[in-house]
Amino acid sequence: MIDVEGEQLGIMTSREAQRLAREKELDLVCVAPMAKPPVCRIMNYGKYRYEQQRHEREAKKNQKIVEVKEIRMTPVIDKHDFDTKVKNARKFLDKGDKVIVTIRFRGRMIAYSNQGRKVLHDFAVACEDIAKVETESKLENRQISLTLVSLSQTKK
Repeated sequence: MIDVEGEQLGIMTSREAQRLAREKELDLVCVAPMAKPPVCRIMNYGKYRYEQQRHEREAKKNQKIVEVKEIRMTPVIDKHDFDTKVKNARKFLDKGDKVIVTIRFRGRMIAYSNQGRKVLHDFAVACEDIAKVETESKLENRQISLTLVSLSQTKK
């Protein structure tokens, strides 16, 4: 049994503990029911719940939600288009988002799967100063993808 100030009152029956809680006009809360003997505490449960919810709201307010952005390309992408895609990916990574780079093979382009892998590799090299490769996939459903994560995220 623990009282309001945090002092241990010792082992007592549940009736005695309830009587003490009623005398102080507070609640008797079982904080460790699996312990031998169970540990109970006298506290203002409404205030306790309010503090818990306030801490949860603060934690939720401070957390950063990571978005996942996708950049789609083909294996025969032009140099200027490639540079534009890299610039957009760097912007997303600076904001702290994850970037999935996808190479889609349409029609007979599936024969150029090695070219698609080369484009992905070049993309990863172009962003390696601010990002690292998190996952790299095989050819699935006529596409290959690569996930980049900001280096500032990986340090946390």
